[in-house]
Amino acid sequence: MSKKTVVIGASTNTERYAYKAVVSLQKNKHEVIPVGLRDGEINGTKIRTDKPFIENVDTITLYVGQQNQAAWQDYIFSLHPKRIVFNPGTENSAFEQLAQSKGIETIEACTLVMLSIGNY
Repeated sequence: MSKKTVVIGASTNTERYAYKAVVSLQKNKHEVIPVGLRDGEINGTKIRTDKPFIENVDTITLYVGQQNQAAWQDYIFSLHPKRIVFNPGTENSAFEQLAQSKGIETIEACTLVMLSIGNY
């Protein structure tokens, strides 16, 4: 089943895990919306820099370090995701607790690993 996924921290740098996650999500037939700070494209999908309103978000997968997450929190909560995946290096217990208090599932895991083993 396709899970509409917003990738926060998307980058055109092919070495970055956020880039690899967008490509892997596409390969696994998930609808993916990359959102980042700089314009560009990943595999033909435009990176959104305007923090667009997106309906019916299943998952937000986070590639922004704890020190930069505050600028994204209101936007993330405005999308009402079912879950947020905190990828390695993005763990933030205060943010996770706040999300959980809003009824959002939080997972500390690697999106790429979850996709590769089939438990995304």
